[in-house]
Amino acid sequence: MRSFIRLLAIAAMVFALPNKARALTPFVSPSAVPTTIASTVPVNGDVNPYGVVVVPPTSTGNLVPGNILVSNFNASSGAQGTGRTIVEISPSGTNTLFAQIGDNNCTGGVGLTTALAIVQSNFVVVGSLPTSDGTAATAKAGCLIVLDKMGDVVETFTGSEINGPWDMTAIDQGGKSLLFVTNVLNGTVAAGGKVVNRGTVVRLTMDFSRTAPRITERKIIGSGFPERTDPAALVVGPTGVGLGNDGTLYVADTLASRIAAIPKATTRGNTAGLGSTITQGGALFGPLGLAIAPNGDILTVNANDGNLVESTIDGTEFAPVNLDTTSLTPLDPGNGSLFGLAVAPNGAGVYFVDDISNTLNLLP
Repeated sequence: MRSFIRLLAIAAMVFALPNKARALTPFVSPSAVPTTIASTVPVNGDVNPYGVVVVPPTSTGNLVPGNILVSNFNASSGAQGTGRTIVEISPSGTNTLFAQIGDNNCTGGVGLTTALAIVQSNFVVVGSLPTSDGTAATAKAGCLIVLDKMGDVVETFTGSEINGPWDMTAIDQGGKSLLFVTNVLNGTVAAGGKVVNRGTVVRLTMDFSRTAPRITERKIIGSGFPERTDPAALVVGPTGVGLGNDGTLYVADTLASRIAAIPKATTRGNTAGLGSTITQGGALFGPLGLAIAPNGDILTVNANDGNLVESTIDGTEFAPVNLDTTSLTPLDPGNGSLFGLAVAPNGAGVYFVDDISNTLNLLP
């Protein structure tokens, strides 16, 4: 995404630690310097990398343990919501094509979002929010696409709860998997750029006991999140999600510059609404991607300043770390360059994409 939320009226941002600050050691070192692993551009020229997920150690086939999958949102033309490729990148920087998904696999076409996960070791699930011309006016509800370990599409899921799948996290529970998906198209296109408070978080139970995976339960567990279309960003709404060890789901509430918490996310039978607020403002400045660090802290990346922010679950924000080296202008630092991120194996750092330079990077 070449530009995101431009807040021209804000001349400066004051950062202060919340009152609940504790003497803790952050997972991310404030002196860490990011390095580029590889380009995320495949042979067909797709750009705008969004989703990031690390291949687990028990995967097989074309899923090489320790490699990183990255989904692309734009075609080579730059039109948003038209990217159809997932690339697989080794830690040493080798870029190979894992999948190129045909438009017939999702109603309205294919535009692969930040919603990217690997479940049951050998199935990849990716969200699609397609457009026909790269504008919000033609955005479609999209779908979730399931691929096998060889990169072949085996199933596609749609439905009223899946409406602009924007980001996702997942866990396995025996022969089933729980997918937690944020959705950003509930009324946004019709609102024509105005904010509507209809963004959702959906828990999907996916069963793998039969030949083809199937969804056996759909529950809206979060609702009322602000969202809107944007001429440059296509759509802005709740993005990153990460699941804590106690079953709390953390959500990057992008427009509110807030981290929300939804308790009992794996079992609750109703919506928690906006959830409770872990932290808001401070160093958060349009948070997008979200991941849970090995120490339980919440890692987010900002749309508006290129910073990674680490927050504890009680609201402490550590000093932000800048990840952006490809700002559009000196007055527009990090604007919209960061989306997906994932913790590297053995806690060796954080993988993240820069969609201005179209690269996968590592913050050690």
